[in-house]
Amino acid sequence: MDNDNGHVREPETVDTADQSWLKRLGPGLITGAADDDPSGIGTYTQTGAQFGFGLLWTVLLTYPLMVAIQMISARIGRVTGKGLASNIRQFAPRWVAVLLVLLLVVANTINIAADLAAMGTSVRLVVGGPQQLYVVVIGVASVVLQVFVPYERYAQILKWLTLVLFSYVAVALVVPVDWREVATAIVRPHATLSAAYLTAVVAVFGTTISPYLFFWQASQEVEEMRAAPGDAPLKRVPQQATAQFARISADTWTGMAVSNGIAFFIMLTAASTLYSHHVEIKTSADAARALAPIAGKWASHVFALGILGTGLLALPVLAGSAAYGMAGVFRWRSSLALRLLLAREFYSVIAVAILGGAAMTFFHFDPVKALYWSAVINGVAAVPVVIVVMLMGTNARVMREFAVTGWLRTAGWAVAGIMAVAAAGTLLPG
Repeated sequence: MDNDNGHVREPETVDTADQSWLKRLGPGLITGAADDDPSGIGTYTQTGAQFGFGLLWTVLLTYPLMVAIQMISARIGRVTGKGLASNIRQFAPRWVAVLLVLLLVVANTINIAADLAAMGTSVRLVVGGPQQLYVVVIGVASVVLQVFVPYERYAQILKWLTLVLFSYVAVALVVPVDWREVATAIVRPHATLSAAYLTAVVAVFGTTISPYLFFWQASQEVEEMRAAPGDAPLKRVPQQATAQFARISADTWTGMAVSNGIAFFIMLTAASTLYSHHVEIKTSADAARALAPIAGKWASHVFALGILGTGLLALPVLAGSAAYGMAGVFRWRSSLALRLLLAREFYSVIAVAILGGAAMTFFHFDPVKALYWSAVINGVAAVPVVIVVMLMGTNARVMREFAVTGWLRTAGWAVAGIMAVAAAGTLLPG
């Protein structure tokens, strides 16, 4: 197989049906789990603390929409053997690809800065000590792991890190919850047209459906393909399509279920504790502090350590998606399986994004404003990215006989429409 890195491998027919269910999970699971980064945790806790159970329905609605757009992105990567940025470069005018990727890099770097700040604060809450030192250590460690740990091993590390998310399930199970009220709020949500309520809905959608997740999952499909003997782009080996699409489907449905399920429990915890005690929080670290007098120090520490764990999972996804995007646009070699000297530009973007985000925390920026601007940029970028993804995914020239149809096509365009409304909401004053 010929690819961007000059590797040549003869395709074989590979049957994934005999693999265990857990081993078949990968790009979709990691992508879904990375969506619950410290910034996302902050959004979900704010929503639960402000509106109680009133917005739990949003994470149920976003689930099939997330599955659709992520599955389409994954299929584009597996069918073409290239990431989204490489496909956009060939499909759309060059300036479109450059603009979208630059927006991605800026938003991701700001997001990384906010995540690192929350992670540093969380470590300080549990063990004490200097927050900025923790930020630097975490940032440098993340760069070193991505640059020097082989892809197959690093992917396994990320997969096991997803277990950290279930700490939020544990916290939710030890706090008092009125499950009858929860069920009523989901079945018969009391929606309002107030500015605060609509802003919260926009925030949940903007946090849940983010462009960096599209780029990451498509690129990881390419990485998985390159790492598996006998695998090749489906347009070259269409006989592998049935097995690969089944794997992508199971992987994505599971990964997004993890993402939205954890978001549900985070919002549930905040609603059951912070909302009932009228506690106002702005970041995920604020939530960890506020839980101590209400739910006990154990719950507070578990929540804080969960922020650290999810951040360790999210940093490589944020930085890696930016690097894949830049590499695709400028035709650099791009693979976490390559050594540093063979992909200097690719790894440089990863280092600059993470260390640049760490440097931002030294300027005592407002993490709430950083998250706001990251959400605005992501919301604005998501609309054209989703539109281009859908145009490529339904195009026979790009996807051959695997062009997206049916419910995926309908749901994908629904995502484009909803994200357009969400983007407009982020730009409204106040």
